[in-house]
Amino acid sequence: MPNLRVEGFEWDAGNRAKCQKHGVSLAEIEEVFRHAPRVAPDLRHSAGEDRLIAVGSTTKGRPVFVAFTLRTKQGRQVIRPVSARYMHAKEVASYEKEESTKAEDR
Repeated sequence: MPNLRVEGFEWDAGNRAKCQKHGVSLAEIEEVFRHAPRVAPDLRHSAGEDRLIAVGSTTKGRPVFVAFTLRTKQGRQVIRPVSARYMHAKEVASYEKEESTKAEDR
């Protein structure tokens, strides 16, 4: 798994519009990464560069799915979100089940 120690986000007109297409705000996307999301490689969509997915919640508890890449800009590692959406009911149920299992193991 890649190192997620990042120093910010890369936003431009292209990824802003695509990420907000499903109603998720840029602030919500950034919140997901501040709350220790589950991260996994997105092998199906990693053609030109490694793509990852993050699943986590906003501060209001809204479950969000984010596809992203990691880039190095001026010596700093940044997250470049590619797309984002709120999770569907089945995904939420699976996410909450896994989160409660993790909590019980602690």
